[in-house]
Amino acid sequence: MLPRGAAVSNTVVTQIYPTSNVLPENLLKFYIHFSAPMNRGHIYEHIHLRNSAGKDVASPFLEIDEELWNPEMTRLTLFIDPGRIKRGVTPLEEIGPALEQGKQFTLTISRAWTDSNGAPLKEGFSRHFEAGPPDRSPIDLSAWKIQPPAAGARTPLVITFPRPLDHALAQRVIHVSNSDGRQVAGECAPEDHERLWRFTPASSWHRGSHTVLVQSTLEDLAGNNIGKPFEVDLFEKVEARLDHATFRISFEVP
Repeated sequence: MLPRGAAVSNTVVTQIYPTSNVLPENLLKFYIHFSAPMNRGHIYEHIHLRNSAGKDVASPFLEIDEELWNPEMTRLTLFIDPGRIKRGVTPLEEIGPALEQGKQFTLTISRAWTDSNGAPLKEGFSRHFEAGPPDRSPIDLSAWKIQPPAAGARTPLVITFPRPLDHALAQRVIHVSNSDGRQVAGECAPEDHERLWRFTPASSWHRGSHTVLVQSTLEDLAGNNIGKPFEVDLFEKVEARLDHATFRISFEVP
C-alpha cells in the first residue's frame, strides 16, 4: 500500500524487446518501453535477471553512469555486459555467461521504479524467455526475402529476415528510395518477433525500380553487423572501413 498522500501513477512497462520466446545465449541488449516518461538514476536497483529457480544472475548488465534513454525518457536501452558474451575475456571465463543455452530466465521490473512525477509504477513487469544457441554469424542481406508492392496503391513493402533484428535499429537504419534516388516517405514497423519489416508509404507506389537502403550499423540480437560478427574486433585484424556504409537491395514495383 502506498503511503498516505503519495503520488499515484498509471505508468506501466508497455513492452520489452526483443519479443521472441527464445533469445540467443549471446544476446546483447534489451529495450524497455514505458507508457510515460521515467526518472533517471538508480535504474539497476529496479531491474533483475533471474534464473528458473528465481535467483538473481550475478552482475548480468553493463552498469554505466550515463543511462541510455531516448529523449522522451520512455525507452531504456539495457546492455548485457559484453564481458559475459565475448569468448576469451576474463568475466566470461571466470563467471560464465549471463545467459545459458537451454535454460529459462525472467527479466523483472520492480514496481518501485518511479516515473518523472516521482510516483512508482502502477505495476511491476516480468518478461520470461529461454536462452537458445549463440548467434555469431554476420547479417547476410542475400538471405532477406522482399515482397514487392504493386503500383498505384499503398500496399506495404514486406521484408522477411532469416532471424530477428534489433528492434530500434531496424526502424532507424532501413529506408526505401525511388528510381530518382529520393527517399520514400512512410512508416515502418518490425513485426513477427522482429523477423519481418513492414513499410507503408505515405502515398501510392509508382511503377519502376526502387532500392532498400540499409546502413552498416544494423544489428541482430547478438550485435552482429552486416558482414561482420560481433566478436571480430577482438579476434581478427579488421581493415579500416567506413563506419556508416550503406548497402543497397534493388526491387521492382510492377
